[in-house]
Amino acid sequence: MAKLNLAAGLAALFLLGACTTATPYQAAMDTDRGYSEQQIESNRFQVQFAGNSLTDRKTVETYMLYRAAELTKENGFDNFRVVQRTTDSKSRAIPVGSGYSPFYDHFALDYRYFGPRAGYFYDPYRRWAYPRSFYASRFGYYDPFWDGPQEYREVTSYVASAEIVMSKGEKPDDPAYFDADQVIFNLGTQIQRPES
Repeated sequence: MAKLNLAAGLAALFLLGACTTATPYQAAMDTDRGYSEQQIESNRFQVQFAGNSLTDRKTVETYMLYRAAELTKENGFDNFRVVQRTTDSKSRAIPVGSGYSPFYDHFALDYRYFGPRAGYFYDPYRRWAYPRSFYASRFGYYDPFWDGPQEYREVTSYVASAEIVMSKGEKPDDPAYFDADQVIFNLGTQIQRPES
């Protein structure tokens, strides 16, 4: 039993540590953060890199382009053309000075209220709205919902995606084409891989 508790504690510590750094260059297997691709045709792929709120836009776009070059070489091609490219952002407000982790993307308020510092508290378990005085008499005067942080800050995470078409031979003289070997060589020093 002690071994199970130790393993669970180490897993929780690992997850907490993983959330406090920018998303490294890795496949998005167990999480929605990292690179992923989908084959459309034999030489056409959709490539994507999703970062957390500590991964800036430039890094996300660099990792996506690097993955496109790697994928091109893995499939036996020499260069690729970017047909379509987008970078989406997702912003949210997080409370300042609370125990809430800004790296957890699935934060949602699970209580209801009627106006700021309202006179009613909604109990999500009983599905009743109680007067604030009733709530205070049962649970004390500290209200964890309305007496919480008054300041918020905005955090943003980015997802870069591109549709690429791969080809063999010399790269055409067109800015939409990228030489896979040169991309890997030039961007390789900017790639931060996960610590083992």
